[in-house]
Amino acid sequence: MTASVADAPRSIAVRLVGVLPLVVAGLALAVPTFIRLGQQVWSMEIGAHGPIVLATGVWILWRQMPSMLSEGTRGHLALTILAVAAALPLYVVGRAYDLISLEAAGLYGFGLAVLHDRVGLRQMLKNWFPLFYLGLLLPVPGWLLDQGTAPLKLLVSAMSASIVEPLGVPILREGVTMTVGPYQLLVEDACSGLNSLIGLIAITLFYIYLLRNAGWRYSLFLVCLIIPVAIAANVLRIVTLILLTYYFGDAVGQGFLHVTAGLFLFAVSLVLMFMIDSVASRFFKPQQAA
Repeated sequence: MTASVADAPRSIAVRLVGVLPLVVAGLALAVPTFIRLGQQVWSMEIGAHGPIVLATGVWILWRQMPSMLSEGTRGHLALTILAVAAALPLYVVGRAYDLISLEAAGLYGFGLAVLHDRVGLRQMLKNWFPLFYLGLLLPVPGWLLDQGTAPLKLLVSAMSASIVEPLGVPILREGVTMTVGPYQLLVEDACSGLNSLIGLIAITLFYIYLLRNAGWRYSLFLVCLIIPVAIAANVLRIVTLILLTYYFGDAVGQGFLHVTAGLFLFAVSLVLMFMIDSVASRFFKPQQAA
């Protein structure tokens, strides 16, 4: 028994050394992609959650890696080859044609293929959360972004106009375009709520996983609240910007405060989620996950 326990770390170390060439190859693919993500996606409000998700996701996966390596077995070679054959063309096409969504998807698929080769499918399914969580790093394609934001833009525009109008502010709304006094405002994708939804989903999942560790029913309850909280926060954001623009001019509404309002309301959304969880956990008494 003592010898078996003593040999366990050595066995894990041997397996880590064996995967070193794959790690080097993965880094050769990943570093250029992460640089492009930082330049094209993470520097924008829609992808501001990226560095946080990357750091926390890698940390969770690193914590689980020793048990995955010790309990896992080599995956089926045919499935690994199939996954690599599907992932690498995506990466190459995305890299060649400057399609960051395809490039990131190819890199993510290659990472899953390497992990499958080392620990097998059963361990990947058992430790599914960090893999799903890191999947939130994948940029949303432009066509999907347009389709997803269209109904949200209409919803938050209508709600914002209905709140501002009783305050005596002259406002006329046509779709996502609002005429406020002498100014004309357009609700763009950044104000539609999708950026807050993606970031809130990521941070809320991380919060549930580490701090709450609740059963799946209560976790699903919290996740379902993300959408109305994000929409409410963005309505408050647009109402604030409308009032700033009407009373202080377009330069104030569309200048520095336009950016800080989004960051502030994202923080407000997180605080609301935590407060709802704190109150709801007292009434529902969520059962701890096994």
